Amino acid sequence: MTSSPTLTFNDGNTIPQLGYGVWQVEDDVAEKVVFQAFQAGFRHIDTAKIYGNESGVGRAIASSGLSAEEIFITTKLWNSDQGYESTLAAFEESLERLGLETLDLYLIHWLQPKQDKYVDTWKALIELQKRGRVKSIGVSNFTIEGLQRIIDETGVVPAINQVELHPYFSQPELREFNASQGILTQAWSPLGQGGELLEDPIIAGIAQKHDATPAQVVIAWHLAIGNVVIPKSVTESRFRENFDALNVTLDAEDVEAINGLDRTAEGTGRIGPDPAVSDFA
Repeated sequence: MTSSPTLTFNDGNTIPQLGYGVWQVEDDVAEKVVFQAFQAGFRHIDTAKIYGNESGVGRAIASSGLSAEEIFITTKLWNSDQGYESTLAAFEESLERLGLETLDLYLIHWLQPKQDKYVDTWKALIELQKRGRVKSIGVSNFTIEGLQRIIDETGVVPAINQVELHPYFSQPELREFNASQGILTQAWSPLGQGGELLEDPIIAGIAQKHDATPAQVVIAWHLAIGNVVIPKSVTESRFRENFDALNVTLDAEDVEAINGLDRTAEGTGRIGPDPAVSDFA
């Protein structure tokens, strides 16, 4: 069976570059589809407290027959739990729902700049790593300014920054900063939530060239530019198709053409909230 390539964190640990995300998947459905994703070859699962499906993911892990060494699990701290002591407590609750003794990767889910607890929250993640409760720590939806502040105030660089990223919103400036600090970039909504992006004539043309689907081409683009990518689907045939993107190799011309689809300058590329100004419970 094909397996995902791995990338190495700045702490020496590794992460499968292609993973399976379970955002907006109900708990009982998560149990079923994560088990199927394991069968399809995925070994990296990305969940979060706010998704409400950590228990379902945990049941899938328990029934998979896979050892802890064979899988990579990420979960995230929700905004209402930010703060030093509350982060430590929320982590233990997530770990219990997942049925794990240790976690591979724990992320601060959002920057929450007005709440301004993210530095103390980051200190709690550092403590969890020191205690051996989590192997690697990182952030999600952090700006360059937020990253710089936690690095300056703690001296600890996140292993990864998970952000909205797809061909229409490719975040080159943030990716460049992440790389300069040894931070891996991970993409959520990597397919731009489907729709227009997967019908784009540039993507369609490259898909035809490689006898691949548009989704496979976009995933292959993420892999080619060094992103960790977590496409989500609850349809078994679709996530098997996504996993098979590992067999699609784009050339430099393909990558450059997809890079050219970025709409950041037009202000129309972003789908989700802007982390620089978003605070929500």
